[in-house]
Amino acid sequence: MSQESSAIFGGVVRSARRTPDAVAIRFGGRVWTYSRLVAAAIAFAKDLTREGVREGDRVAFLGRNSDAYAIGFLATQYLGAIHVPVNFMLGSHEVAYILDHAAPTVLFADAEFMATAHAAADGIGAHVVCCLLEPPIDTEAGVPVSEAFPAVGTRPAQLAYTSGTESSPKGALLSDQGLIHQYMSCIAVGEYRATDVVVHALPLYHCAQLHCFLIPFLFLGAENIILDRVDIGEVIETIEANRATSFFAPPTVWIGVLDHKAFTPERMSTLTNGYYGASIMPTEVIHRLRGRMPWLRLWNYYGQTEIGPLATALRPEEHDERPSSAGRPVMFVETRIVDSEMRDVDPGEVGEIVHRSPQLLSRYYRAPEITSAAFEGGWFHSGDLATRDVEGYITIVDRKKDMINSGGENVSSREVEEALYRHPAISEVAVIGLPDSKWIERVCAAVVLKDGHSVTVEDLLGLCGDLAPFKRPKQIEFVSTLPKNPSGKILKRELRLQLS
Repeated sequence: MSQESSAIFGGVVRSARRTPDAVAIRFGGRVWTYSRLVAAAIAFAKDLTREGVREGDRVAFLGRNSDAYAIGFLATQYLGAIHVPVNFMLGSHEVAYILDHAAPTVLFADAEFMATAHAAADGIGAHVVCCLLEPPIDTEAGVPVSEAFPAVGTRPAQLAYTSGTESSPKGALLSDQGLIHQYMSCIAVGEYRATDVVVHALPLYHCAQLHCFLIPFLFLGAENIILDRVDIGEVIETIEANRATSFFAPPTVWIGVLDHKAFTPERMSTLTNGYYGASIMPTEVIHRLRGRMPWLRLWNYYGQTEIGPLATALRPEEHDERPSSAGRPVMFVETRIVDSEMRDVDPGEVGEIVHRSPQLLSRYYRAPEITSAAFEGGWFHSGDLATRDVEGYITIVDRKKDMINSGGENVSSREVEEALYRHPAISEVAVIGLPDSKWIERVCAAVVLKDGHSVTVEDLLGLCGDLAPFKRPKQIEFVSTLPKNPSGKILKRELRLQLS
């Protein structure tokens, strides 16, 4: 173990010293106490060393959620290596792009993705060792007692590639220091407790599930149940069977829970803390959630990969007055809303969100010009447009690239989506701009209906009658599903291609 490498790993070790026999992780039929989890991570790290991994090397992971995935992340932190998560939905050429860019020493992959791993490695013409991702076996419980884990440093901990919904993925280099601050921000604003039982169903390759929930809860000594994928029926069953108290999901999954045939409020009666993020939650869905489960306390988490990812949060007691708000900056984040000249806009005016925080990425990997542009003016430019009220609450308007230019006027896709969500037949909706000879971009709505429901285009257009004419949809398409990444984020770039 490097003397500069293990502040993150040390946080889990301290939980193991406090409560060695407490359950840390459940996955499938396997149960890992905190002492066994630490021992397994050290054993995994020894395997990494045998594969030639040293401090500062990149180690890539291509797999679904599992105990092995979590143990592998902790093992990289023990060694001081850099964890490189890879989206398991990517094709071999997309994985090859990340391998070529990150140049990992080893790529761990689930058995079902091993062919993709080998094809990607062969495709870049470089030697990358491909290993099966599985947990160590026959590890005896034990907690290191003689090692003094160092103070937080600035060493690279993870190379996280952005989701690439609008462009090629960029590698955000997140530091040990940044992630520790991120964990403290989450624990404080989210009111996490060591007594919580937490269900993790969203992909661990995504920083939201890993860094907002799993690792902070491991720091506290809580019980964590990992599911390998989002299956709504299994989520409901797992929450009920384990008397889970906390669950995070994007709006699309919360909508799926409410609409699922297996859902009843009684089955989720122990769930007191509900967290949502990754994309904007329609206010109508918030009202439905609170109506069906009035005991459920809701948090809105807003941010992005580059800030670890939590930047602002809306607490449960703040939802009544501002259900559409993203809240205010968390403990270690400063946030401004600025114009193109970096001047603060007045309350209620639209501007770009910029951040300053120790949680922020150190840099974009191998991209100095992109890094320089992102930090222009000394603040990180999020690319999100928002307003701020006089009390500092932020409301997201749109991504800069999702703003629609209709007849020379800017249209927020969110505003149109909120209008359409008022119809009870709608399950999901996404609004995009498509090229148009008259309007520059025409407002187009892609609509998914609830099972057994029907609605006409005229009915939906009627809901938009109180919008300005240039904001009203010029095209409405009924679709069976919306394209999403495994984190539940709607991929508007793919939707534009489908509907063009």
